[in-house]
Amino acid sequence: MAYSEKAKSFYENELKGIRQGGLFKEERYIKSQQAAKIRVEYPIGAPIKDVLNFCANNYLGLSSHPEVIAAAHKGLDERGYGLSSVRFICGTQDIHRELENKLSAFLGMEDTLLFPSCMEANAGLFDVMLDKDDAMIADRLVHASIVDGMRLCKAQLYNYKHSDMAHLEEKLQETQHCRLRLIITDGVFSMDGDIVKLDKICELAEKYDAMVMVDDSHATGFIGKHGRGTHEHCGVMDKVDVITTTLGKALGGAAGGCVSGKKEIVEMCRQRARPYLFSNTVPPVVVAAAIKVVDLISESTDRRDKLEENTKYFREKMINAGLDIKKGESPIVPVMLYNAKLAQDVARDLYEEGIYVVGFFFPVVPQGQARIRTQISADHEKEHLDNAITAFTKIGEKYKILSKKKDEIIAMYGM
Repeated sequence: MAYSEKAKSFYENELKGIRQGGLFKEERYIKSQQAAKIRVEYPIGAPIKDVLNFCANNYLGLSSHPEVIAAAHKGLDERGYGLSSVRFICGTQDIHRELENKLSAFLGMEDTLLFPSCMEANAGLFDVMLDKDDAMIADRLVHASIVDGMRLCKAQLYNYKHSDMAHLEEKLQETQHCRLRLIITDGVFSMDGDIVKLDKICELAEKYDAMVMVDDSHATGFIGKHGRGTHEHCGVMDKVDVITTTLGKALGGAAGGCVSGKKEIVEMCRQRARPYLFSNTVPPVVVAAAIKVVDLISESTDRRDKLEENTKYFREKMINAGLDIKKGESPIVPVMLYNAKLAQDVARDLYEEGIYVVGFFFPVVPQGQARIRTQISADHEKEHLDNAITAFTKIGEKYKILSKKKDEIIAMYGM
C-alpha cells in the first residue's frame, strides 16, 4: 500500500521532534457552553474541572447569550439546518442579505459579502482585487490567513516593518510604478494585541494614491466608541477601502466572516472569489444568531464599555504584579515568557489554580517569543479578574519571573 513503513516512520519522527522541542499542542475538552466559567476535561480522561476561561475570543460574552441562542433556535426552526449549496446556485436566503446589510450599516461600508470564515474571505480577496501589475504592501505581522491569501495572488508582494510608518512610506515610493497598490494590515494584531496606526496609514495612502485593507477580526464589536472597529477608533471610517472580519469572535463566536467595503470590490468578490463561489453558504442558524448579535451591539455599548473597564483593570494589576505584559489597550493581554516549555508549564500550573489559558509558541509566534495570550471578556466579573491575577502572581513567584526583564527570563530558561 502507499502508506509504507517508511512514510509511517517519517511522520512518527516528525511528531517525536515536535514533542521533544516542547512544541506539541494538546487539545482540551470543554464540556459546557463557552463562557467566563467553563467545565474542562484535561488531560483527556482526567476528572472534569471548573475553571475560569481567559483565552477565548468571546470578547463581548455573546457566545452563549440567551437572546442569541433563542435567535439561533428560531433560525433553525424556520430556515433549516443547512442549504446544501453555494450562494449563487440555491444557497442565498433573504436573511443572508439582511445580515450583510446590517453589517454594512454597522461598519459604515457600502456593501458586504458573507464568507464561511474570515480565513476564506482573506483567501479570496486579494486575487480578485489585484494582478501582476499591482502591488500588495503588508505589515510583517499580518495574520496567517492574510499571508495565505497573498500567496494566491499574482500581485507583487512587499512588506514593511511592523507599524513602521517610515518604512511603509519607503515601500509606497518604491512601488509607484505599479498600476494599483493595496496597503494590508490587521486592525488589532492577534498575538501582540496592539492597535494599528490606521490614521497614519490612511494619510500615506492618500498621499501616494494607494488603497487600504484591514482585517478587523480582533476589533469588530468592541474597538472604537461604538465598537465599529479600528477605523472608528482611529477616526478614519470614511477612508478605509475594504475590511475583512469574522462572526467567530466577538460577534457570537460561531462561524462565518465577510468582506465589507467599496461596492465594486465587494461585487468583484461575489463574481470571482473562489472561496465564496465554491464553499457552502453560511448556515441559516448562524446567520439568524448573527443578526441578533448585530442588533444587540447596535442598540447598546454596555458590553463594549464593560470590556474596556475590565481590560484597563486587568492590565494595570498584572503589570503591578510584576508580569512582563505587552503594552497596549486591547483586551488581548500577552504575558511574555519567551520559552516554549516555560509557557506550557506555566499554563499547566495555572490550570491547577483554576485558570484556563494556553501557551503560544513557534510557529504561532516567532521563535523566542513564547507567551500566554490572555483575553478579557465582558463576561468576566471583577472577582474573576482578581482570581486570575492572584494565580498568575503565585505561579510567577514559583518560576521566579516576577519583575524580571526579557533578558533575565531568557537567561534562566533559554529561548
